[in-house]
Amino acid sequence: MAVWYGNVGFAETVETAPGVWQETCVDHPYSGDQISLRSNYQNMNQVIDDIQINTRIEIVADPFAYANFAHIRYVEIWGQKWKVTGADPSNYPRIALTIGGLYEDEE
Repeated sequence: MAVWYGNVGFAETVETAPGVWQETCVDHPYSGDQISLRSNYQNMNQVIDDIQINTRIEIVADPFAYANFAHIRYVEIWGQKWKVTGADPSNYPRIALTIGGLYEDEE
């Protein structure tokens, strides 16, 4: 088990123009443990395969993270944003995050 420290991206909906709402992500720093680390490549009939990491990170959560765990979109690992595919808040005071492929900003 390795110690992990990095940013977690939470989705927020903001009004960008009158009547126009857009989802944006805000980073919050957290620490925790990297429980497992596995990687594999997904071949989706592309020239370059997509990399997937099957990792679980348990963050030490604050009240904001508990109130908004369903809005977690990504975590930063190795300087990259990785998509969160699941969040489990049942092990208080930690939230277990399951990580998948690279997160793609929609901007």
